Amino acid sequence: SRAQDILMCTRDLWIFAHCCSLSAATTAPAPSPSPRPQTERLKVRLAGYPRKHNEGRVELFHKGEWGTICDDDFSIANANVLCRQLGFVSATGWTHSAKYGNGQGKIWLDNVLCNGGEKSIEACRSRGWGNSDCTHDEDAGVVCKDERIPGFMDSNVIDVIEEVRLRSVVGTAKKKLPITEGVVEVKYKGGWAQICDLGWTIKNTRVVCGMLGFPLERKVNKNFYKLYLERQKNYFHVHSVQCTGTEVHLAACPLEFNKPNGTFSCEGGMAAVVSCMPGPLFMPSGGSKKKPKTSNNVRLKGGAKLGEGRVEVLKDNEWGTVCDDRWNLPSASVVCRELGFGSAKEAITGARMGQGMGPIYMNEVKCLGQEKSIWNCPFKNITSEDCKHAEDAAVRCNVPHMGHENAVRLTGGRTRYEGRVEVLRSDSNGTQSWGLICGETWNTREATVACRQLGLGYANQGLQETWYWDSSNVTDMVLSGVKCTGDEMSLSQCQHHKTVSCQKAAAKFAAGVICSETASDLVLNAPMVQQTVYIEDRPLHLLYCSAEEDCLSKSAAKANWPYGHRRLLRFSSQIHNIGRADFKPKAGRHSWVWHACHGHYHSMNIFTHYDLLNSNGTKVAEGHKASFCLEDTDCQEGVSKRYECANFGDQGITVGCWDLYRHDIDCQWIDITDVKPGNYILQIVINPDHEVAESDFSNNAMKCNCKYDGHRIWLHNCHTGDAFSEEAERRFEKYPGQLNNQIS
Repeated sequence: SRAQDILMCTRDLWIFAHCCSLSAATTAPAPSPSPRPQTERLKVRLAGYPRKHNEGRVELFHKGEWGTICDDDFSIANANVLCRQLGFVSATGWTHSAKYGNGQGKIWLDNVLCNGGEKSIEACRSRGWGNSDCTHDEDAGVVCKDERIPGFMDSNVIDVIEEVRLRSVVGTAKKKLPITEGVVEVKYKGGWAQICDLGWTIKNTRVVCGMLGFPLERKVNKNFYKLYLERQKNYFHVHSVQCTGTEVHLAACPLEFNKPNGTFSCEGGMAAVVSCMPGPLFMPSGGSKKKPKTSNNVRLKGGAKLGEGRVEVLKDNEWGTVCDDRWNLPSASVVCRELGFGSAKEAITGARMGQGMGPIYMNEVKCLGQEKSIWNCPFKNITSEDCKHAEDAAVRCNVPHMGHENAVRLTGGRTRYEGRVEVLRSDSNGTQSWGLICGETWNTREATVACRQLGLGYANQGLQETWYWDSSNVTDMVLSGVKCTGDEMSLSQCQHHKTVSCQKAAAKFAAGVICSETASDLVLNAPMVQQTVYIEDRPLHLLYCSAEEDCLSKSAAKANWPYGHRRLLRFSSQIHNIGRADFKPKAGRHSWVWHACHGHYHSMNIFTHYDLLNSNGTKVAEGHKASFCLEDTDCQEGVSKRYECANFGDQGITVGCWDLYRHDIDCQWIDITDVKPGNYILQIVINPDHEVAESDFSNNAMKCNCKYDGHRIWLHNCHTGDAFSEEAERRFEKYPGQLNNQIS
């Protein structure tokens, strides 16, 4: 027994000692290897599911392969370091136990301990590269704050040059925006410093122009500047710039800095000067005779600001989207430049500018950066299995500084996103003062332009009375009759009265806005209309309710009720919200109207227009203005329904959901009893009065070619207003009823 006790004691001591040594090895991380040289920065990416642009499983690229980080000892400090490496300002959280799915390959780091201030995760303490006792069930993830570090580049070297500008030296050019030619200057110690032009090439110029929002570069007359610059005192902070021309920021180019106490004087050179060619949107009117052309087979949709949006490309006369697999800054820059903007500020993934409808044409686009068009880049043709619209790629481009935001301001609102609109106007003496806009004609389109000019996103509402925002001493109306298309860059580009004419001139009737970073976007499922259309001869005795709700044409009143019938063109309407905010009715619950026919409340008096037109656009059937109850009939995978009509429930359409009005519901028709056989256009318009704000109104109308022989009806070419090329749209309007009709 005693011998047994000694044996057990010895064994326990051995286990204790062994465990202590193991524990010490586990909890005392060895310093990680010294950081690699500047040319070989550590690559970091987010992966896994559910994937988002700012959260996911952390993966590091080391020794030629991607691997993960173990969650042992992981902290918010680690997450902050990683998020900054990814280009976000900070982290809001981190995840453990492979929340975003198990990674594959190596687990590169374990027991990582950062202080939070490190420039790279490899500067933090850890067990060292490839030394881990974890499985992929312990892969760590991060959730980053959805705010980018200004000017951040994928190469993680952007912190060296914050800001670049052109300083114009010609007196007249200084007053005109945008500045397209001048001395290149970089922000330095609260002031501005110059770049030595020794070895400067047109490729460097291309990069600078792209950063400043210009698609093309021009040769510059250096002799003109030489005389001027010799008389100026210059401080050369940067020299030996060697861009390849495809970089999207000067800081991504190889370059050298003048050391703080250095004496670099740019002997034999001078301050770098560049000249840029603006895109057509930013050309001064009556300027250059030769205007650069922009692409007519690429466009941006759904963005709040100029130069941002979902990328759409034209193929076989129909617009489609681009999948975000491998979507990066060089490819995004090609798109930006071909549309007349500069290089890309951000390559956006995960349908953050809303989801498209229709085909997806491209995947794994791999531009080098110098291509004239995205169509010249290598890409994969894809099938619907490869990509969904939840992966639509988008861009945010560099655009020239136009100073529009300085000529408008909001006052009196609870937040910076709302208030009474005040504009800066000059009188005949050139004296500038702030004034108000008459609210009488002010609507969503005008509010959209005001919010864009302010850089505050989309218009949520345009308000014609603002007595509740009365905090400013500005009381004079300086603009009236303002009418915008909604596409303008500033209110000064909209139509308005030459002399102010305002029926209600008191300040409480001045125009106001509520802006929002996100907006809904409704679009009708055009193929479904084509697939569900038919004619029904419906007996009058079943139509009393519909007649009360004005769903029949006027001639129905003269019919011999309850005998006879009405001929109805019936179809289903499936309305999708592909935007980034829920679509909600403008009217409050107290003003909703009970509809006995449908057995529920309608929250919008006019939600759609149904019309049958002839080829010159004249109505041949008295279409009607349909009111709806708005609800989520069904949603995409992973999206939950929020709205339903039953029991006086909340009304609206959630992002990623759709409202289906079936063909067999009362009033879901056009009364064509009085229509003669012929070729027509069926037109359906959603939210026709723009009563509720959307990110894109160009896709609210849907049209179909329609052939009616008196007994049967055929629809073909059903499409939303912006789905076809201009050429295809012209053909559509010219031949409303082609002879090669297909019965759907």
